[in-house]
Amino acid sequence: MTLINLSLPAIRDGRLDGLPVAIIGAGPIGLAAAAHLVDRGQEFVIYEAGDQIAESMRSWGHIRLFSPWKHLIDPVAERLLFAADWAKPRYGDTAPTGAELVSKYLAPLAGLPAIASRLHTGTTVQAVTRQGMDRTRSTQRAATPFVLRILDSNGTVSEVTARAVIDASGTYTTANSLGSNGLDPLGYASVADHVTPALPDVLGAERTRFAGKHITVVGAGHSAANTLINLATLIQTSPDTRVTWALRNPNAVRVFTSTEDELADRASLGAKVKKLIDFGVIEVVTGFEIVALSKSGERVDITGLRAGGLEHITTDLIVNATGFRPDLDMLREIRLDLDQVVEAPVRLAPLIDPNLHSCGTVEPHGFAELQQPEPNFFIAGMKSYGRAPTFLLATGYEQVRSVAAYLAGDLASAVAVELVLPATGVCSTDANAESCCS
Repeated sequence: MTLINLSLPAIRDGRLDGLPVAIIGAGPIGLAAAAHLVDRGQEFVIYEAGDQIAESMRSWGHIRLFSPWKHLIDPVAERLLFAADWAKPRYGDTAPTGAELVSKYLAPLAGLPAIASRLHTGTTVQAVTRQGMDRTRSTQRAATPFVLRILDSNGTVSEVTARAVIDASGTYTTANSLGSNGLDPLGYASVADHVTPALPDVLGAERTRFAGKHITVVGAGHSAANTLINLATLIQTSPDTRVTWALRNPNAVRVFTSTEDELADRASLGAKVKKLIDFGVIEVVTGFEIVALSKSGERVDITGLRAGGLEHITTDLIVNATGFRPDLDMLREIRLDLDQVVEAPVRLAPLIDPNLHSCGTVEPHGFAELQQPEPNFFIAGMKSYGRAPTFLLATGYEQVRSVAAYLAGDLASAVAVELVLPATGVCSTDANAESCCS
């Protein structure tokens, strides 16, 4: 049963003095924001919905990131860790798995006393608003505390106040739909238990679920490619396993055009997948737009529009690797100015437009591009990119460095944004795609 904490936060007559900065999400970007606020002597609190820090990254911890270690560690976080006798991972240009990044970097960072004492896990932010104000009221809005309604692991709902909010909650838990029109296909609810999120652990924890089954992977990007390669490995010990790759486009351009990519682990994916296709390990169905799903005994019938007619794929499991979108429901009472196409902050959207930019051509940006009409509210990290698949952790670290400087009153540092990224060139021109960069 959900309990409600009826002790209301103290009304401060619009004064923000003494209130913390609220950080939503304890993933890489949220923890980097915390490190920068520690470095600047600013009070903050972190709310993480998962029972542990970096819960989303842990869920795909078996997957190797594309970026090497040198692009994955925030400089200020590194300095704080060194002061606590941290043993920095020494892997040169190799890329860690998600689990390695968590255990060797993020967990030690979250364990620093200055951060651990302000970290609340198992705490979901359900909504953000202003104290005593919905989004329609303007008088003294900027001087009024934020209110975050939170649900803790005991089922208790309460409200807390903050002087500023950094939403670094990411997008992994809000996948794009399987339907090409942006909606769940007709009949989705009846087969939802046959659909898995992107990057399932098919060689580890979820092996028995996938072995010997017909798996249909939907999506045209690198998450799909990683899963296809792992399923091909599964076939070696479970030859009854069958793999179909369903693409709504004529081809997977991002996967197969990686030759000039400086991120070597990502550049190799295309060649691996192509070889598996050529050898007949993976069946590819292109130009397939899913319109409906239905039960077919213990299996799923996927109905798709292809070449002007309807075709069917009967499968046991569907892997939804179609990408992610930001969860904006909790921000209904916050004034936002988001691009109508990719749902990124409107000043940021032209800099990350996947039709114009790859991960490595995104310009440096900070608080100015992330600012919203709601004063002192910032969307950062992968969520700031909306539906664009061009996000790199290094980009997010520079975002929160700038935001923390701004919140500390150091405008000169806040505007002096700098960013050095690896050369890429493989991101999609399709905004409905998963992040291809981290």
